[in-house]
Amino acid sequence: MIEKNVKIHNKAGIHCRPASVILNTINDEFPDTDFTIINRDSEETELNSILNLISLGLHYKDEATLRVEGEDEEDAAAKIAGMFEYEFDFPPRN
Repeated sequence: MIEKNVKIHNKAGIHCRPASVILNTINDEFPDTDFTIINRDSEETELNSILNLISLGLHYKDEATLRVEGEDEEDAAAKIAGMFEYEFDFPPRN
């Protein structure tokens, strides 16, 4: 099991669109790995649905802990932690 601290850099926090990108990446690239996220209030949820992730209310500059367990957990933790710290831009600027 690996734990990584992440800081939310997206100005609008983790809302539907970034949550969708994160969950799709988990499902597509790491289907045999378990992900849990723990917010500042010690509420934790499995990252297996968009609603679970959104319900944590992760806002800009919030810190959270990502817990990863399973196949390729080091690569999975690095990639998904990076997504929490990414500043999403919807729609993308050209």
